[in-house]
Amino acid sequence: MPRLDQLLLGQGLARSRTRAQRLIRHGRVRRADDGKVLTRPGEKLAETVELRVDDDPEERYASRAGLKLEALLETLSLPLQNRGVLDVGQSTGGFTDCALRHGARHVVGVEVGRDQLDPRLREDPRVLCLEGLNARAMRNDPRLRAALHSHPVDVAVMDVAFISQTLILPELAVLLPTGSELLSLVKPQFEVGPEGVNAQGLVTDPNRYTDVEAKLRLACDTHGFEIHHWCESPILGGDGNHEFLLYARRR
Repeated sequence: MPRLDQLLLGQGLARSRTRAQRLIRHGRVRRADDGKVLTRPGEKLAETVELRVDDDPEERYASRAGLKLEALLETLSLPLQNRGVLDVGQSTGGFTDCALRHGARHVVGVEVGRDQLDPRLREDPRVLCLEGLNARAMRNDPRLRAALHSHPVDVAVMDVAFISQTLILPELAVLLPTGSELLSLVKPQFEVGPEGVNAQGLVTDPNRYTDVEAKLRLACDTHGFEIHHWCESPILGGDGNHEFLLYARRR
């Protein structure tokens, strides 16, 4: 008999085994016949058992990051219809998914890792995924240059980890035309340095958030971006850290 997580995947109710296990552990998976909640991914069940998954708004996009970008788009009433988008730090594609669902014509993704993008998005003809590409060295990458030539962009979205965004802004300044818009998820734990986080990687001093905002405002101004909106994300990071959203325009 198959494991519960395998059965959930086989019935097309989860996009990956990892996602299936998360749904199960969060108490979102039930037997369709009696409604019993199933909470053990390794539980053995007959292949004939039909499953169902309770609705969850966090499953709307390829990752929770999509909800954070959605919050900023709605706050600004910013349209993406028929626009080209550059997604820096594409990962599983939460931002890419959100951009497409808000009408983006195409998304060019940059990701230093490999094999992370949700298969549904990888197969979408509107999505280009450039893997193994360090955002600190984007401007001279021939693949990206070719992609931006065939798929022009005037919006950039960014969600990166383990690197300060101040190191990526110089690259965006070269790649984005005047008037382009930048929407970014700022993670303070990667901006304050090791001295600004505790042993669990959490920023515990709220004064650090003010420092991060000042740092990003200065970096944006230095590289030709003007911040028009800065706010706290309504959703915490997966590690419990507070995160922030910024909206800027390329001068």
